Amino acid sequence: MTYRGRFAPSPTGPLHAGSLVAALASWLDARAQGGQWLVRVEDVDGPRCPPGMDQVILGQLAALGLHPDERPVWQSRRGALYQLALDRLIASGHAYGCACTRAEIAAAAGPRPRHGELVYTGTCRHGTNGRPVRAWRFRVDGRIDWTDRRLGPQTQDLAAEVGDFVLKRADGLWAYQLAVVVDDAEQGITDIVRGEDLADNTPRQIALQRALGLPTPRYLHTPLVLAADGHKLSKQNGAAALDLRDPMARLREAAERLGLQVDDSTTLLAAAVGQWRAHAWTVRAGSA
Repeated sequence: MTYRGRFAPSPTGPLHAGSLVAALASWLDARAQGGQWLVRVEDVDGPRCPPGMDQVILGQLAALGLHPDERPVWQSRRGALYQLALDRLIASGHAYGCACTRAEIAAAAGPRPRHGELVYTGTCRHGTNGRPVRAWRFRVDGRIDWTDRRLGPQTQDLAAEVGDFVLKRADGLWAYQLAVVVDDAEQGITDIVRGEDLADNTPRQIALQRALGLPTPRYLHTPLVLAADGHKLSKQNGAAALDLRDPMARLREAAERLGLQVDDSTTLLAAAVGQWRAHAWTVRAGSA
């Protein structure tokens, strides 16, 4: 099986130190396996994506020497694929229409927020009582067990910890969970390397993959880059855009956060690939 990895930034702001670590890790993993590395622009939430920010990010990657092996794709251009998947889920009974407002969901769920999300109690599982459908939800069932290449065995009770989650939002936008699953399968992605904050999404994505009859990639979630206050460095908390006047310095910093020891030479990326290949979590030939 040919290794195919990807970096999938959301163009809500430029790359920062945290997103560079994720980009570099995914690039290194692909190069260490002699595989292909793709870039997908996850602009499915259009209102949050400033015009032209996708080109800013692509330019940052190019300045760092991280070049994809195929032309990038944009989620905003792939709605027909997501609709086909949703239609299949509805037909198979895995998805249903929901008429609940956020206020109603909050009232039914009670004081059980989970990372800012509300656990949906399944109010509309058996119909909307004539109310118009606002969103489409995935019907969860049971526990998902999976193994991360770095974090090891993981488990999540989807019903208790997540509830039936949204596939298409009330505003008509596609939800991240469905879009990413459809895209990964359509692009033939075998390995997903991304930040540890996204590990919590993996069980939902595996559940969708199984319901759609799609393969489940291998997953590797990398350590997070933390801000001075101890929280994840992110665009939401004001992470500064990468200063690319010295790209090699930024790459060295990102490599060091991944536990690699490289210098500022022009062979930095080649040296990092060699060190990455020696990691215990590196995919071995024939592994699943």
